[in-house]
Amino acid sequence: MFAIEALSDSFERLHSIGWHAGLHDAASAALAELDDLETAPRLARVVTVHRETVQLHDGECEFAARVRPRLRHALDEQGTALAVGDWVLVDADAWTRARLAPQTHLVRRDADGRRHPLASNVDTALLVMGLDLDFSARRLERFLTLLAGSGVRPVVVLTKADLVAPAASEALAADEIDALRARVGPDVPLLAVNGTSPEVAQQLAPWLEAGRTVVLLGSSGAGKSTLTNTLAGRAVQVTQQVREHDHRGQHTTTARVLHRLPCGACVIDTPGLRALRPDIDADGLAESFGDIERLAPRCRFRDCRHQGEPGCAVRESVHEDRLRNFHKLQRELQRDTMTALEKRELVAGWKARTRSVRAYMKTKRGEGDR
Repeated sequence: MFAIEALSDSFERLHSIGWHAGLHDAASAALAELDDLETAPRLARVVTVHRETVQLHDGECEFAARVRPRLRHALDEQGTALAVGDWVLVDADAWTRARLAPQTHLVRRDADGRRHPLASNVDTALLVMGLDLDFSARRLERFLTLLAGSGVRPVVVLTKADLVAPAASEALAADEIDALRARVGPDVPLLAVNGTSPEVAQQLAPWLEAGRTVVLLGSSGAGKSTLTNTLAGRAVQVTQQVREHDHRGQHTTTARVLHRLPCGACVIDTPGLRALRPDIDADGLAESFGDIERLAPRCRFRDCRHQGEPGCAVRESVHEDRLRNFHKLQRELQRDTMTALEKRELVAGWKARTRSVRAYMKTKRGEGDR
């Protein structure tokens, strides 16, 4: 069994890719599980995850490693997998033997309810959204819900302020920010930036301190890769123009990748997420929609659902579109917690109601006896 001192020589160089003293306990716990190694393993950070291998960085160089089946199966049993930003222990044969328990871990669900890790050990999430046709307050609220309870701080970055009505871009950006501020509350920083300008590094400097890690989240074409290139000071990600008719991106970025920045911070660029289902519970949803939670006790009825009940304080004060988004997330959360039998019963109920409506419409049109 190895002690944490066996890794102490690597701590200083690891700081350049996000290592800090708060990870020492996690490293000690991971080392304690490795009792079959003759030489001390080395610490490294996951830069990219491939199907069979992972790309790692040890603070000096980047290298490929294989994931030990035992580790893969253990993570699978926990309902997760290695993610970009994870810290791991690698043996002399380039096998990834253990993962350090992440301090933060972002996960989304797909349409079937399966969990997919997005990134680990992230301090701040830059929620990137364009001030063009990419702009969507409802999508932004979903990203904020994704971060609820994760310990990752959100910062909203509105890009393309220089491209949308250039002569009045500042006024336009101010209007969009005011509209968003009313939806997301005063605690979430909002910035309008030109993603191609070197000044963006100064605007984001409070979240890009040495040793910190940020992740860029947003839809395709929002400007995440352009922003990554600007922060890195060189072209580390391929970019493309958005489609002219709808300003949608073309999924240029196909994998999550961690990059080191000149300022000493790390940034994780991610592919665009057009469909996003946050992996949250009821407490996380309540935290993300704190205004609804605070107003609910003022409703006339204690079990008010904030839909059609009279005397609803929530409907009187909360933006109608925000409330619809809240109800949709509520329904998704309910489906995620259903058993397979409950889901089948729900679908059967929907089918029965559909048949009933069709039969009624046929009778109404006089088609019942044909």
